[in-house]
Amino acid sequence: MSRQNIFDNETFFNGYKILRESDCNANDLIEQPAMRKLLPDLKGKTVLDLGCGYGHNCIDFVKRGADKVVGIDISEKMLAVAEKESHDDKIEYRNMSMTDISELGEKFDFIYSSLAFHYVKDFDAFAKDMYSVLNAEGHLLFSQEHPIITSTVDGAGHFNKNENGEKISYTFSNYNQPGERRIHWYVDGVIKYHRTFSNIINALSKAGFIIEEVCEPIPEEWVIEKVPAWIKEYIKPNFLIVKARKV
Repeated sequence: MSRQNIFDNETFFNGYKILRESDCNANDLIEQPAMRKLLPDLKGKTVLDLGCGYGHNCIDFVKRGADKVVGIDISEKMLAVAEKESHDDKIEYRNMSMTDISELGEKFDFIYSSLAFHYVKDFDAFAKDMYSVLNAEGHLLFSQEHPIITSTVDGAGHFNKNENGEKISYTFSNYNQPGERRIHWYVDGVIKYHRTFSNIINALSKAGFIIEEVCEPIPEEWVIEKVPAWIKEYIKPNFLIVKARKV
């Protein structure tokens, strides 16, 4: 499985940090509000956050009543920020790849991940690992880049404009060719993995999960009022969110 650690690249880390600190980024305005609506009751629960980044969601889980939260990230730089900004006695941060969760030796009531699974090479094996570390009736909630976004081999999917400069459609390709994608995002050679919608759902189903809800979030009215440019998200989705349960 992939062990890419692009987030510890200084150029990438600084660029990503600036993006997330902006008050008009898509994560905070579109993806996170949709994720929060799908959260299960966390009172008294144990939580595993895969690709926890700065640990902001870990702190939120504690505030929602979680008894224990384990945040995993492969990036030392991310975890250094998490330890400083998102510290709590109920939170434990571990520097490891999320594809190594079978080595944790414990089970959880809830697995959460925000925008990390498109970095996993073998999603079928990963889905089985997640199922194995969940307690019975435990939930999985994750978001990832939408397959429309990850599909084009060179990452060059693009909006098309009319004569007035308005975005009216989106062009992408290679959808039914799953596999590695190397793109430029702050730096060259960032590796992501494209899977079709059916690849993702079937991997979860074959691992044993019951799919409870699938969401392709669009901006709410207050988002369009704040950042009118995000109306482009009505043309195509940026994110795919899946909520599933272990029987």
